Amino acid sequence: MKASKMLIATLKETPNEAVISSHILLLRAGFIRKLVAGVYNYLPLGLRTLHKIENIIREEMDKKDCLEILSSAVQPKELWVESGRWFKYGPELMRLKDRHDREFCLGPTHEEIFTDLIRSELKSKKNLPMNIYQIQTKYRDEFRPRFGLMRSREFIMKDAYSFDLNNEGLDKSYMQMHDAYCKIFDRFGLNYKIVLADTGAIGGTGSHQFMALSDVGESDIIYCDKCGYAADQEKAESKVDLYKTDEEILDVEEVYTPNQKSIEEVSSFLGVNAKDVVKSLLYKDYINDRLILVMVRGDRNVNEIKVVNHLNIAEHEMVLATEKDIESIGSIEGFVSPVGLKDITVLVDEEVSLMKNIVVGANKKDYHLKNVNFNRDFTGSVGQFRNTEEGDLCPICGQPLKNERGIEVGQIFKLGTKYSEPMGCTYQDDDGKLKPMVMGCYGIGVTRTMSSIIEQNHDEFGIKWPLNVAPYHCVIVPISFKDEVQKQVAISMYEELKAKGVEVILDDRDERPGFKFKDWELIGIPYIITVGRKANEGIVEFKVRATNIKEEKTIEEAKNIVVTAVNEL
Repeated sequence: MKASKMLIATLKETPNEAVISSHILLLRAGFIRKLVAGVYNYLPLGLRTLHKIENIIREEMDKKDCLEILSSAVQPKELWVESGRWFKYGPELMRLKDRHDREFCLGPTHEEIFTDLIRSELKSKKNLPMNIYQIQTKYRDEFRPRFGLMRSREFIMKDAYSFDLNNEGLDKSYMQMHDAYCKIFDRFGLNYKIVLADTGAIGGTGSHQFMALSDVGESDIIYCDKCGYAADQEKAESKVDLYKTDEEILDVEEVYTPNQKSIEEVSSFLGVNAKDVVKSLLYKDYINDRLILVMVRGDRNVNEIKVVNHLNIAEHEMVLATEKDIESIGSIEGFVSPVGLKDITVLVDEEVSLMKNIVVGANKKDYHLKNVNFNRDFTGSVGQFRNTEEGDLCPICGQPLKNERGIEVGQIFKLGTKYSEPMGCTYQDDDGKLKPMVMGCYGIGVTRTMSSIIEQNHDEFGIKWPLNVAPYHCVIVPISFKDEVQKQVAISMYEELKAKGVEVILDDRDERPGFKFKDWELIGIPYIITVGRKANEGIVEFKVRATNIKEEKTIEEAKNIVVTAVNEL
């Protein structure tokens, strides 16, 4: 491709909307342009890279005998009602009506559609197992879209669905996808971790996430170097810290704590450790019209995902209680505790249940209670409702856990019969009985992967694309296209590389050399060949964008390096 024929939409300045490197560089390098918040157009360079990412995914899926289809993004309400998710999914589901007042949604995921397809097309066990997938645009009405392609309202995802006879078959399909995902992310050159994950709105009995390590990631990865345990923050667990568990139980004492509400204020005022003061956070489950009090140690934070999973409700169905809600149960904001309260659900973190003589609110203004103890002074359901933090002890081997940030680029789920049973997706067994197929679900965020590659491969000059996903492999830049020798050498190299299957650009623009180099460094072309004053000697400058190393090479050496690298892809 000649540069004069290309849409090179590079920007000198960083757009105000962009904060993280991938968003900045995708905009500045002319890969994407914002249409509205969370929705982007893909320009020619961006689309080329996007297609290469999709094709690598497609190749690895096809190696596992998966079958590609393409379904509609518009999904009828009836299927979501069948699965039970129409009212459960939450405000992220983009809902719409047609002119006949029939309700639809724009698919954020496609469990219902694929289940409906298979129940209609397959009945015999001879057709199982089967894994079908698509690469398609999805929609989620994010409350606050941000970070470019990382959290957008429209995005491209590869989603696959496996259908098996039983759980043993599902386990095999699940591990096949686990293996395929490792190969995919290895081919992208990503530094990633595989972690246990919550199943969220998708549901099922088990899940793993593939996390690209990055300081700008929105997910915390909790992991153990010794035994290999790893989980995202929503799923991570830790051994109980046996703090304050061996004291003699004392009598409850009411103490005056004027205007002391926060953990820090109360512990300082009473001269105790912040761990001694227990947080009592009141939530409202507005679907079931109930109040939930969650108790964690003062230095801990509530893990709301663990709470909603315990309650078997959707995340959006639980919100923090209002001051009016708190007053309705005879308490007051800042001084809430379970002692003496009725008609509420109490969830007690296991650390709190074992502690002796804790400090809690007294359910009246400016007073707290000392020496409160579980089972004597209050009761509740015990579980792990706290966030796991760096330094907590591994639940497997007991060693201190570590924490890193990550970008979720893929997730796999064991769905079991969550969708097949309510939707009647069955097969006939040897006895003629109908049994629900056992399903798995496997997703890769294609556009998010594109951003993740940039987050791990850039410098102050621009993007450093791996060769297999770069929009072009090589660019030839003559210092002066008006110089006949340089022009002829550049054109000859361009034609020869093209003939050998190299995706190559000839920069024939009438621009200053520095302007051209800045464009290609920003765009991230892996190999930059400069044809300059030594062209008549058969010498060019060869730059590897990944390392920024420049060397003089003969024309043949430069061509051979590029051709060899491309042939090895």
